[in-house]
Amino acid sequence: MIDPERLRTALSEAEARIADAAQRSGRRPGGVRIVLAGKYVAADQAPRLPAAGVRVSGERPTQDLEAKHAVLGDRVTFDFIGHLQRRKVRRVLPLVRLIHSVDSVDLVREIAARSGGPVRFLVQVNTSDEPTKGGIAPDDLAAFAAAAAEIPDAVIGGLMTLPPRSVRAEDARPYFASLRELRDRFAAEWAGRHDFRDLSMGTSQDFWVAVEEGATRVRIGRAMIDLAQVS
Repeated sequence: MIDPERLRTALSEAEARIADAAQRSGRRPGGVRIVLAGKYVAADQAPRLPAAGVRVSGERPTQDLEAKHAVLGDRVTFDFIGHLQRRKVRRVLPLVRLIHSVDSVDLVREIAARSGGPVRFLVQVNTSDEPTKGGIAPDDLAAFAAAAAEIPDAVIGGLMTLPPRSVRAEDARPYFASLRELRDRFAAEWAGRHDFRDLSMGTSQDFWVAVEEGATRVRIGRAMIDLAQVS
């Protein structure tokens, strides 16, 4: 069971690490938001999240998002952070602020068609070239951005990546740095059409490194939930 006070303490500790990392890189801590990885929280425990100060929950799969939204409503903002099938866009889009994991132009078309107006989303980039990971190749991002620009209401709001799993946080730095470099390049090229404002990168094992490299969204879950558990 989640103890809200323990979770609040864990959140505060993560925020302090984020503030330190932001300061080291000359950034404002307020520019980084924690997205709690909701897969570590059962739906019946979800009411404890806002009590602990959780503001954003990143959900996957669709049925978990729907279950927690039914319990929490607008007390927490929801993001979608997993692979999204086109046929489930109509169920997901009304419930979330941001989709972190767009990886095909067809999915962009479906999101835009269902949005009812301009909609921001993040493009997942496979910076590590791992065949088991989703996301588009870095070399394909230029064509992807151009194709998305042809779709009314579709706005690339930034990029997301998942580096290879490693026991050392520093091992993730090259992948975070390469995503930041891509973001900076495409933000300049597409100013006025796509905004490329956000970088979603970093998890419990390496989020401070991600912040040093420019993350605006860090997805932290297991470490905080483990600290918050009581029997």
